[in-house]
Amino acid sequence: MPQCPAIAAPASPPNTAANPTAPRFVCATGGNLPGGLPESTLGTRPSWEDSGMAKYTVNPEAVARARELIDARQYVLDSDWGTVQPDAAAQNAYLKSHSWEEYARWHLGLTEGATDGTKARYAFVYGDLRRVHRTALIACVYRASEWRHKDIELAAHDLLQRLDAKTA
Repeated sequence: MPQCPAIAAPASPPNTAANPTAPRFVCATGGNLPGGLPESTLGTRPSWEDSGMAKYTVNPEAVARARELIDARQYVLDSDWGTVQPDAAAQNAYLKSHSWEEYARWHLGLTEGATDGTKARYAFVYGDLRRVHRTALIACVYRASEWRHKDIELAAHDLLQRLDAKTA
C-alpha cells in the first residue's frame, strides 16, 4: 500500500457534535498514514493482552510472609530502595543459605510460565531479604500499576496500608 504523503480534510463535513460519525481526517491517497501505519489503525490502542509482556499471579505465601513481618515490626520505613534493593550478588548469597521456597516468599509476583526454582519465576520483591521496606512496597504498587498487573498492585497496596496503619 502506498505511503500517505499528506493528511487531507474529509470529503464530508468535519467531525463535530452535530456530525459525530464523520472522519476526523483521511489519507489523501487512500494509502498508509505517516509512519507507515495503515488507516485501519486509527482509533485503536495496543492490546496489553497480546503485547508479549510477562504475566504474573499473586504469590499468596509472600503476602502472608509480608504480613507476618509487618506484624512483628520487621520493617524499614524510610530507605532509598534503589540503593538497598537486593542485587544479584545479594540474591545469590541468600540462596546459598536458604531454599527457593524461602526466596519465593520475598516476591509478591510469580511469573506465569517460568519454572519454579529460577529467578525468572519471582518478581516484585518487597524487602531486602531480611525486612519489609516501605519504599519497596511503593515501588511494587507503582510498577504493577504502570504495567497493569492489577492483582499485584492491589496486594502491594494492601500491604502498604497495613504497614502504614501499624506505624500511624
